[in-house]
Amino acid sequence: MFRLVSLNLNGIRSAASKGFQEWTARSGVDCMGVQELKAQAADVAGVFDEVAGLRGQFHHAQKKGYSGVGLYSRHEPSEVIVGFDGGEFDGEGRYVEHRYDRPGRKLSLISCYFPSGSSGDDRQAAKFRFLALMAEHLQRLRSAREFILVGDVNIAHTERDLKNWKGNLKNSGFLPEERAWMTRLLSPEGGGLVDVYRHLHPEAGDEGYTWWSLRGQAYAKNVGWRIDYHLATPGLAATARAASVYKDSWFSDHAPLTVDYDFTL
Repeated sequence: MFRLVSLNLNGIRSAASKGFQEWTARSGVDCMGVQELKAQAADVAGVFDEVAGLRGQFHHAQKKGYSGVGLYSRHEPSEVIVGFDGGEFDGEGRYVEHRYDRPGRKLSLISCYFPSGSSGDDRQAAKFRFLALMAEHLQRLRSAREFILVGDVNIAHTERDLKNWKGNLKNSGFLPEERAWMTRLLSPEGGGLVDVYRHLHPEAGDEGYTWWSLRGQAYAKNVGWRIDYHLATPGLAATARAASVYKDSWFSDHAPLTVDYDFTL
């Protein structure tokens, strides 16, 4: 069994102070994609480049205290790819890919942090640019290899994926255009990918939430959103056996999303 986790840390130093490294050591993780490091290479080197025996590779944002992703693994990848668009979004530290290729198999694991558009029209426009580029990138990738992308997608796809859907119809993260993008990505004639948690838990509601606002006791009341995903090509998605959201400890405003797959690297 291969255990893969996605976790937005909302600052790796902050999450470390709240025990995310100890949780990782206890959880039997084989690979973990993390997002929103809010740290530079110098902050990570010698401190966070290895967690619980997992070795990490990272994509840092140029701007200090902003974005950044990492991918930790027990297994040595055949190739590491940092960045995906060669331009605007690579400067924001949003994509790292491990390839585990061998004769007869091309397989990638990806940690990705999609932009939020909630701070204003400029960032929402950037988010739409990102979505267009990412859809093209994933289409190309799918034509060449199997993969699982884990990360904070910053989109709740359906009404089941957030508590207060009626009040968020005009808010970033639940806009009709964003949800339509996700629908296309998950359609056989579109991106052809599988939302693994939803595949395993088709009726899940509030137990699937992975993010809560820090305002208004949202976590205590479970007024949350499901915006963290495992997005997999169908062949890998079919090997998923169990998926869960860990809520017993609080490292971040996001919870770890764990999926067990029946494959080996």
